[in-house]
Amino acid sequence: MDTDGKEPLHKAESQQIVGSAMEVLNNIGHGFHEKPYENALVVEFGLRGISCLQQKQLDILYKNEKVGEYVPDLIAYEKIVVDTKVIEKIMDREIGQMMTERSGDGVATT
Repeated sequence: MDTDGKEPLHKAESQQIVGSAMEVLNNIGHGFHEKPYENALVVEFGLRGISCLQQKQLDILYKNEKVGEYVPDLIAYEKIVVDTKVIEKIMDREIGQMMTERSGDGVATT
């Protein structure tokens, strides 16, 4: 990922999350739907002492008015959205979703 020479946000925490995801993938393998990977990540996070919330409902706000809801798979370390995906490769759509989740534009916790 291009970070324009800047240190990535939450680098240490992100490395722990990626390491956890790789551990899950290496143990469960490929070919399942997303939910078993999500649930396994909750277990792995617990084993590693990583705090997380599963399926936390968040309000989407526009000019302080609720216009919808967003329910990410996991929120790790109370600040990083972790959304499990079962896909061949990351495309523009997924990158757009990740950037929206990263910026938190219009999303407020409830």
